Amino acid sequence: MGPHPAVAAIRLAVRRVLHDVLTEHARSAEHTRRTPHPELAEAGAGRQRAALPERPDTPLVLVACSGGADSMALASALAFEARKLDVRAGGITVDHGLQDGSDTRAAEVVDRLTAMHLDPVESVAVQVGQEGGPEAAARDARYAALDAAAERHGAAAVLLGHTRDDQAETVLLGLARGSGIRSLSGMAAASGPAGRYRRPFLQLDRQTARKACLVQSLPVWDDPHNIDPAYTRSRLRHEGLPALEKALGKGVVEALARTAQLSRDDADALDTWAAEADRAVRDDAGRLECAKLYALPPAVRRRVLRRAAMEAGSPAGSLFARHIEEVDRLITGWRGQRAINLPGRVEAMRQGGRLVIRQS
Repeated sequence: MGPHPAVAAIRLAVRRVLHDVLTEHARSAEHTRRTPHPELAEAGAGRQRAALPERPDTPLVLVACSGGADSMALASALAFEARKLDVRAGGITVDHGLQDGSDTRAAEVVDRLTAMHLDPVESVAVQVGQEGGPEAAARDARYAALDAAAERHGAAAVLLGHTRDDQAETVLLGLARGSGIRSLSGMAAASGPAGRYRRPFLQLDRQTARKACLVQSLPVWDDPHNIDPAYTRSRLRHEGLPALEKALGKGVVEALARTAQLSRDDADALDTWAAEADRAVRDDAGRLECAKLYALPPAVRRRVLRRAAMEAGSPAGSLFARHIEEVDRLITGWRGQRAINLPGRVEAMRQGGRLVIRQS
């Protein structure tokens, strides 16, 4: 008799990601093997040298685990599948320090991951700032800690427990902000430096992960912040989405997840087009030419402008559609207006038929 369907589903999702990691790792190892070692290169092609011994190297995959149902289900699936593959599995839990007893709960998560025979396992305490609001600040601190842990341990990938429900919520939050198609594309299955972050559960609903924990008798911790109406995502999860399903019928979450994937495909294509257009709208000195920018389709032109603002030092997380629209009016509605101030102390101005975006 096989495992419970929920357990089988989470294991299959993780197995697919681990196979991807192994394939990428093998390609990287092959590239390294084929690249001449500096000592061999200096020796010259005419001299015979013994091949350098290859170091056995099994990729390490970490799971980011809060102790909630999604990440505990993910940890259990990683522990099970890694034993069958040539993969080392470890775990990281981040203590945000935002609730009383958070350090005790982090220690409990470490114990649970260790009991699954994950290694290495560690808890990382972070200081959560204020910039961007509490949710954004906590997220920034968490990813910074995960990045540092991945670098410290030499991890090939870090698994995150985001589900299809999380994806639907992310799409709705993007709609509420009036963001563009990239925001509506939600979370990518792979993101971060060199695709470090992997999200195996984006095609699975939250209930599947919770059921997998239940049938495996895995203890889970329900973060009170997830039901606190002070947080936007919490209100959306417990009030907004249920209201939409009541008005529109079941299937809203699945439809929003499909929207995310379709939007991602379109956004990727437009980003590629914009990268090519960026080179074509600059003069010999690399300055943006307003007439050439004006000739571009708006969706492509605004991507070029966003790229230029970020290259000048404007933080991506603080650069919103309204900022780019103001810069775009320097191209499409020029009437002698003054410079536009952008996040990161960047300014955009029109000078002699050129668009100048630079630090102020």
